[in-house]
Amino acid sequence: MIPTPSATARLPTKFGDFRLEIFTDKKGDEHLALVKGTPKNGCLVRLHSECATGDIFGSLRCDCRDQLELASQKINEAGEGMLIYLRGHEGRGIGLVNKIKAYALQDQGMDTVEANVHLGFAPDERDYAAAVNILRHYGLTSVRLLTNNKVKIDALEKAGIQVTGNVALWAATNPHNEGYIGTKREKMGHI
Repeated sequence: MIPTPSATARLPTKFGDFRLEIFTDKKGDEHLALVKGTPKNGCLVRLHSECATGDIFGSLRCDCRDQLELASQKINEAGEGMLIYLRGHEGRGIGLVNKIKAYALQDQGMDTVEANVHLGFAPDERDYAAAVNILRHYGLTSVRLLTNNKVKIDALEKAGIQVTGNVALWAATNPHNEGYIGTKREKMGHI
């Protein structure tokens, strides 16, 4: 089912003026579409997974906030496109409590994949159906995806959304996230 926005408002940000549209899925998760201009086929799109520790608190354990800001900047500069902020994706879909448990395991020497598996989860539990439905709401059948994650590209293409280009988001590493970035690259196939 193609959703319609539950709420819409103008959202000026430090990166530019956007329109914020909220889409509620059948589970009750509220996903956000930060929209610039009138998105057309081939526009820039970022699928951004919720990350309270990085996006809100600026955690140095990940590169989420940097990617969120880089994507917002690139979409604004392009003049059209959207950033879809996917709720329910915290900790690669394991939730905030389990993400913090995974952090504690990482402090004991596990990497992010090992920690998720140790807690009884797959390395990545995320589902991109909500993003596909939001893209369909805008009539998009092709996008240029702002991502380093091949899984996101594959999820869109499997759902019939053509990824005509991939724009990698390069954020600086730091001593707190070097291992995490390395694990994403080596074990999860990230660019």
